[in-house]
Amino acid sequence: MGGSIAAAAGAALFANRRTARTLLTPVLQQREPPPGDGQWLSGMAMGGGGVRRWWLYRPPDARFGERLPLMVMLHGCRQHANVFATSTRMNRIAARERFLVLYPEQDRAANAQGCWNWFDTASGRAYREAASIMSAIDQVCVLYSADRDRIAVAGLSAGASMAALLAIRQPQRFKAVIMHSGIPPGTAHSTLSAVSAMHGGRNTRPLPASPEATGTVLPPLLVIHGREDTVVAPSNAQAAVQVWADATGARGGAQRTVQRGNRYGTEVTDFRRSGRTAATLVDVATLGHAWSGGAAGQAYSDGQGPDASRMAWRFAQRQFEEAA
Repeated sequence: MGGSIAAAAGAALFANRRTARTLLTPVLQQREPPPGDGQWLSGMAMGGGGVRRWWLYRPPDARFGERLPLMVMLHGCRQHANVFATSTRMNRIAARERFLVLYPEQDRAANAQGCWNWFDTASGRAYREAASIMSAIDQVCVLYSADRDRIAVAGLSAGASMAALLAIRQPQRFKAVIMHSGIPPGTAHSTLSAVSAMHGGRNTRPLPASPEATGTVLPPLLVIHGREDTVVAPSNAQAAVQVWADATGARGGAQRTVQRGNRYGTEVTDFRRSGRTAATLVDVATLGHAWSGGAAGQAYSDGQGPDASRMAWRFAQRQFEEAA
């Protein structure tokens, strides 16, 4: 009898340990630094949307107090900061080009799938989450000397839509915004309308106010979208650049084809006003709902596409230089 009880207790303990490992493994993976040299730092930011954890990549040769550019990266659904950093490999570019990369992280209590609630404008939740992200940006500017005059924001899918929302709400804070496979602001206002927008079933409303009316200028927009995306309809990419062009008075130029080696080809269209780029659309052939040129073997990442991280940084860098 005693042996049976001991055996049952041992089996239960083993099962509990295995369950604990299963539950804790994703949490521990989130805390592990992505591959590469440099510092992987973390913090917490409080804003209108509550507390959000953030992670910061700092290049290995960054000096104390040195003012470096900041790229804000907003992950997509079913992702967290570590996975997004690993799949996009933005840190590798940051190490070479010497800039900081901030990865705000959505709380699963706010969205079970880890999506940023960019669409929930009717209740104001989208704006409150945007405020929490801005709080994280402000912390990094203070604690790690990020250059407030050289900040860009990029995102994938729901993160792309939140990036655009940040840019139209506080355009003076950003020099560039990059949307990868996202839906433009003004296309949805609730969960139901967001689902319809994902399938290209909704029209995008004009942005709230023009630069002339507000006295501010929208930061230039880069849109990257896969032609074979079955999660977020590619029509959203055209809608994003068009609403940006309409708000800034820009006009589209001739489409040009770009092909590099064996990577997927792209069709690129620039929207310009007075010689300056207001928006650029990069239509990637064959690409689905994935970060173009990302790490192989990662979810929502396609290594065969042109390098979206490199495109995003070069686009942002041009805006930094033009604004200097």
